[in-house]
Amino acid sequence: MENIKSFNDMFQIVKQSGKTLRIAAVNPIDEATNESLRIVEEQSLAEVVRIQDTLPERAAEKAVALIRRGDADVLMKGLISTDILLRAVLNKVSGLLAEGRVLTHISVAEIPAYHKLLFFTDVAVIPYPTQKQRMEQVRYAAEVCHQMGIFEPRIALLHCAEHGGRQFPFVDGYQEIKQEAEGGTFGRCIVDGPLDLKSACSLQALQAKGIISPLEGDSDVLVMPDIEAGNAFYKAMTLFANARTAGILYGAKCPVVVPSRGDNPDAKFNSILFALATTKKHYNY
Repeated sequence: MENIKSFNDMFQIVKQSGKTLRIAAVNPIDEATNESLRIVEEQSLAEVVRIQDTLPERAAEKAVALIRRGDADVLMKGLISTDILLRAVLNKVSGLLAEGRVLTHISVAEIPAYHKLLFFTDVAVIPYPTQKQRMEQVRYAAEVCHQMGIFEPRIALLHCAEHGGRQFPFVDGYQEIKQEAEGGTFGRCIVDGPLDLKSACSLQALQAKGIISPLEGDSDVLVMPDIEAGNAFYKAMTLFANARTAGILYGAKCPVVVPSRGDNPDAKFNSILFALATTKKHYNY
């Protein structure tokens, strides 16, 4: 599936995968989380292990231990503070993040005005990515796209213009990332930047500016310059563009679903779908 156009396409990927997956849901006692998990079970997409405890820290530790033992494949946040869950995930002794790995947030949006799903990172975890963190964001984004059946994902390194400047030193690192991509570091993909958002996602805008880019205004992935740009984009898409969205934490032993307390069942279900579609049964951990 070279272009995955909708969450329905993602549903089909999960449904047809043939994997037997398990979700460790931490304190799934709120209505929206319960409803999203009910749909998962009703559609036979995964088994759900509900882990509840009056002490949220203990519930998080139990769920993480389940993942470490290989008895679950996806970790999901229910009615529990994200900080408490992340402390268990990031624990250096008993957590899920191997040494040298980076934890980042990857979102995906189904936008009525765009012809396919659009992936982007990071809107929630890394405030101002270092060069190493940005390199890993590109690596993870390419990996996620490959798992979705996108043979050669087009990845745009975003900026407000097509050049850097002294006030934007991080843009200097884009050239190294492009060179790494050309050398095959991230597998089969095309990486270009700096590009502004319109040039990354519109051939017409690209041509109007007289820019030549191998992405051809057809990006699959947007790598945001920082969390402020990413978060503003995410919220603008949902508020003004009627986008359906999903998001996961990526880079740990398993995908982690950390929906907002305000997310409706549809949004939470989409994030579960995203996690299931990007789950690998075997990790070198």
